[in-house]
Amino acid sequence: MEGDKARFDLARIWLYHERLSAIPEEMGMVLEYAACSPNIKERRDYSCALFDERGRLIAQAAHIPVHLGAMPALMEWLLPRIEWREGDMVLTNDPYQAGTHLPDWTLIAPVFVAGECVGFVANRAHHADTGGATPGSMPMASEIFEEGLRIPPVKIVREGQLDESLCALILQNVRTPDERMGDLMAQIGANRIGILRLRQLMEQDGVEVWRNRWEQLMRYSETITRAVLREIPPGEYSFTDYLDDDGRGQQNLPICVRVIVPASSAGTIRFDFTGSAPQTAGSLNAPLPVTQSACYYVVRCLIPMEVPTNAGCWLPVEVYAPEGTIVNARYPAAVAGGNVETSQRIVDTVLGALAQALPDRIPAASQGTMNNLLFGGYDPFRQRAFVYYETIAGGAGACPHADGASGIQVHMTNTRNTPVEALESAYPVRVLEYRYAERTGGAGKHRGGDGIIKTFTFLTETTLTLLTERRRRAPYGLHGGKPGAKGVNLLMIEGEMDAEILKGVVRVPAGATLSIRTPGGGGWGKPENPRKG
Repeated sequence: MEGDKARFDLARIWLYHERLSAIPEEMGMVLEYAACSPNIKERRDYSCALFDERGRLIAQAAHIPVHLGAMPALMEWLLPRIEWREGDMVLTNDPYQAGTHLPDWTLIAPVFVAGECVGFVANRAHHADTGGATPGSMPMASEIFEEGLRIPPVKIVREGQLDESLCALILQNVRTPDERMGDLMAQIGANRIGILRLRQLMEQDGVEVWRNRWEQLMRYSETITRAVLREIPPGEYSFTDYLDDDGRGQQNLPICVRVIVPASSAGTIRFDFTGSAPQTAGSLNAPLPVTQSACYYVVRCLIPMEVPTNAGCWLPVEVYAPEGTIVNARYPAAVAGGNVETSQRIVDTVLGALAQALPDRIPAASQGTMNNLLFGGYDPFRQRAFVYYETIAGGAGACPHADGASGIQVHMTNTRNTPVEALESAYPVRVLEYRYAERTGGAGKHRGGDGIIKTFTFLTETTLTLLTERRRRAPYGLHGGKPGAKGVNLLMIEGEMDAEILKGVVRVPAGATLSIRTPGGGGWGKPENPRKG
């Protein structure tokens, strides 16, 4: 790999990368500070990126892997279908047009310099509600039509002017229109700062100069990625892991992967998901870009941190997922859970396969779920509708050289935990308990990280949605390490146990209590002292 690096002026590469990546980082700060919903303002459930005029990723912020890895597919699909004009911004959330799931609203804007389109800025933010059957728009659906308003690519801003009639149409179909409009305006503001900064950069040094620098960055990232992949022993490595259930009666849904590393100097890798479960009646179906995103994420984890993330990283990576399966859903399957839960299991499956090839590099399974909690209703204290969404942290899998982290968002999500103060000040809910679930990490030479316990009491009648995994099948350990503890969701009404919910929608009275214990991470290696395990 050192020889591969030597072909490049690393100081210049790093300088170009830093100047570019600062733009989506600043876009993210604008989006965070201007947003209305705690999901975006506090949890940072958003992602920002830059693309060249051909739609190739040139820089991204350190945001959410499942968002960022799927964006290139959207750009490839979208760019030739739109007549781009200066000042335009296109909004879409359609998973079947290279998206993720309906709550993720993506806003794309062209960047013009001297009348020429030189690139694009984009951001994707998870809106706490986008209509549909239940508050939060992640119901136990069987078709995408139940999951909310599906927005095809539309010019929400035309040559600098907001299309107010289009906004009115969208806001008429959501439960919290003021919050949605506030978050959308924050997205528009983020793109505007991105346009300004990229234009300033290119005007300062010249358009062609920066185009050449983009090519250098992408060639460098591709070169290092290929060098990393050549370090994997050639062969075929297979692994199968399972989703607990789809929320509609189907259990133990297999995700199968065959990782193929050819015996050649090209430095390529192929992920073949043949044998995975057919698409399901529930919402755990993943669009192909989500599956690609999970594979890209794993490859990116193998690459040194200092290497820029851009389109060059993905050129050596091929993903095959048969259409009509849970990893490449066919319209009109429901997909809300595919983005958040199936993506996590895809990562677990791919890591399980690569652990055979790279036993000293791959960690045990992390919690393997985002522990999605959504609730909504009418707030009698503030006299308005409310909808809330969060993912809840858990245990990370132990590594070959270290214990796993506790109480952390893992893999395909990179959000923060919502502060209790922010949650209670915005919604009719009280958080009774928020702490580590001690010793839920798997035992081993290195222990898995612990999950957490979070307990809520609802102060008004509320509709709850739970979309969680690793409640039936524990996160696996590796090389003699023990599995992490499974998660548990317990609902109490009037002080008595009412139900244990894995996935489902339930309307609860004021005073109901929900306690969620998230899974621990798997252990790595046999415990050196079994008594301590």
